[in-house]
Amino acid sequence: MRDAHTIILGPVISEKSYQLIEHSKYTFKVDPRARKPAIARAVEEIFSVNVVGVNVIKMRSKPKRRGAVRGRTSSGKKAIVELAPGQKIEFFESM
Repeated sequence: MRDAHTIILGPVISEKSYQLIEHSKYTFKVDPRARKPAIARAVEEIFSVNVVGVNVIKMRSKPKRRGAVRGRTSSGKKAIVELAPGQKIEFFESM
């Protein structure tokens, strides 16, 4: 089993992710090789909460352009983690 901190790379900070917090759903950027059970165990270990469900989203890179400079956005994987009713992650509440 890999370390929980290598599976969870960081929180996703956006308006949409903050709207999901009201429904006890938290969004994290995760390792692209991580699977749902490993993500659930990592969140439970790091934040001491009970995970009810995990949804995973693979983000493809998109072509972007700024003037004459062409590039791509980074690809990755996000996980939306649903917690048991009444539980919350204090890290997100303090931001």
